[in-house]
Formats: sequence, C-alpha cells, structure tokens
Amino acid sequence: MMTPVRYILLVLAILLSLHYLLSLTHEGYGKATSVSHLTNYMNGPQPPYKDGVPEQYYKPSDPVQLPERKANATFVMLVRNSDGPNIMNSMKQIEDRFNRKFQYPYVFLNDQPFTENFKKYISQLTDAPVEFGLIPSDHWKQPDWIDEAKATAAREDMMKNNVIYGGSVPYRNMCRFNSGFFYKQELLQKYKYYWRVEPDVKFFCDIDYDPFLLMQDEQKVYGFTITLYEYETTIPTLWETAKEFIKENPEYLPADNAMSFVSDDGGLTYNRCHFWSNFEIADMDLWRSEAYTKFFDYLDRKGGFYYERWGDAPVHSLGAALFANKSQIHFFNDIGYRHEPFQHCPQGDLHKNGKCWCDPGSNFDYEWYSCLSRYDKLF
Repeated sequence: MMTPVRYILLVLAILLSLHYLLSLTHEGYGKATSVSHLTNYMNGPQPPYKDGVPEQYYKPSDPVQLPERKANATFVMLVRNSDGPNIMNSMKQIEDRFNRKFQYPYVFLNDQPFTENFKKYISQLTDAPVEFGLIPSDHWKQPDWIDEAKATAAREDMMKNNVIYGGSVPYRNMCRFNSGFFYKQELLQKYKYYWRVEPDVKFFCDIDYDPFLLMQDEQKVYGFTITLYEYETTIPTLWETAKEFIKENPEYLPADNAMSFVSDDGGLTYNRCHFWSNFEIADMDLWRSEAYTKFFDYLDRKGGFYYERWGDAPVHSLGAALFANKSQIHFFNDIGYRHEPFQHCPQGDLHKNGKCWCDPGSNFDYEWYSCLSRYDKLF
C-alpha cells in the first residue's frame, strides 16, 4: 500500500513533469517553430540573401587604406539633446564595427537646437563629417487641420486600453516625420542612401563590406534586419486607407511587388507584417518618388497619425512592399542588431566570420511573432 508521503511525492513528480512539457510547448514554442521553419526553408527555394555578399564589396584589410569607391550615403539619427549618452553608445558601435573603415558622414536631426556640448561630444567619436540640423516646425508639429477634439478622444481611448504610446502627441509627431518628412530635410538633399540609427541599439558583428554599395549596385531600395507584426489597435483603418489609394492609383504598383508579404489574400486584408524601421538602410529616392509622395499625402490627409497611432514602420513597409519590386527589398542577414526587446543574431558561419558577440540561440528570425518566413516566401 502507498504511504501518504509516497503519494505526495508521486503527485509532485507528475505535476513537475506536466509543467516541463507545457513549458516546452508554450515558452519554447518560438524555438520549436524556428527549427521547423528553418528545415522547411532550407529544403525550399533560397532567398537572394542566402547567396552572401560578393567579395568586391569588402574593404582591403589595410586599416589605413580607405575604399576606392563609396556610395552617396549618410547615417541619419533623429535624437533629442537628452539622448546624448544613448546615441553615443550606438554611434561608438557603428564606428567600431563599420564606419572607422569606411568614413561615411552623419546627419543628426532634432526638433530643438542641439546644444554645444551635444555637438562637441558627438563629433569627438568620429573622423567622418558630422552635420546637425533643426527640423522646421511644420515638418514636426501636429498640423492645424487635425480635429483636436477627435484626436484627444482617440488618445484617451488608447490610454484606457493601455496601447503603447497611445497618449503621446510627440510620438505621433515623430512617426509622421519619419514617414513623410525626414528625407525632405535640407541636410539630406545631397544624399541618396541613408542608414537610420537610433539611441541605445546594439550592433553585434564586424561589418567589413559596404552595405551602401551593395544597395546601389544591385538596385536595392530597402534593407532591414527585423520584421514582425504591428499592434492592430494602432492601425485599425490604415489598410482600408491604403486600399482606397491603390484603387485610385493602380498604375503605381509594379506587377512583381511584395504585396504577398503584407497581405495573405491578394490585398483584401493586411496581415500586419512590417519591417522594423528603427533599422533601415534605404534609398531616399523611393520616398521621394511620385508614388510614395502621393501615398503619404493621401494617408496624411486622413489624419490616422493622430486619430489612431500609425507608425512609420508599417507606413514605410507598405510603401516598400507596394511600390518597389520584391527583388529590391533586402534582408541584411549578416548584420547583428538589437533594439529592445528583439534582436537578429547571424547564424552559423555568418556568426563566426562576422566576429559577432550575440548569442546565436537568442535570435528573433523565426519566432512566432516574426514575419521573416513570409519574406522568404517572396522568392
């Protein structure tokens, strides 16, 4: 006969076993999904990024010798004076991992004048040119044609529902600016390509080749490292508005675009996939094009940046997916990157050859909330 003590021990053993199994199927769901996605992916067609980077884009090993060829490109950093320590952290990594070898310039933008201390400490981090720009008020502030009563009610409703940044007007100003105004700034008019860098991000790997030249020579217009689903509560009418624009302007959509990345049913609905725009290497001519200019203006007049909380990430993603050829969108698989709480850590030989310091097991690529598998299916 089983004693009470043995009975209790048996029950505890069963409970612990169940907990372990549940943890594997729930908390470990992302990792299990990663393996299954990767297995299916490796057996199927290979997206272009799997071919790696041609040797011609790599810099000579001599640390003094600058590359013979450079693209017309710059880093872009939208920051406040109070972001100084965090943007210096990001910039130091960019310099150490890439730019000390390539010497691309920097453009810093702010809706307030930069302090002399900010400019001094930033300029000390690089030998490359650095410029500081003040954003015009009409490119930053909420436009006067927005119905403030309606916008206030929307913010209050989002705050009640705990929507991230739901009550913030400055955040909305930033999203609108990044969506339709950053590339119009005077300091950026002389450049074609940009690399967007934000405060307190991490770059895990040495980058010994020139991503800008790769974009230029292979006619890429948009590059990313992380892609995921957008919060539905922030964009309830964004796709319906985009569909209205598409219906009125079908001539702007190339036949071989990336519509299937953002829609699973030929454009009827939006699956909420977007490229995480805190990292972008892209061609500003995409945003300066007639198609995107009209698209942004159409979205802007609808007021969704303020009546809802449309982010620049889904807006840019729709612009790239709709108006570019799918072959012009590039996954920078070899650039290790983290913006809290997600990160892309290169795998296998990419990790070793890039001298990366991230944990390959901590990688968002094929987690359940990632959209990378949908990007893979474009090819």
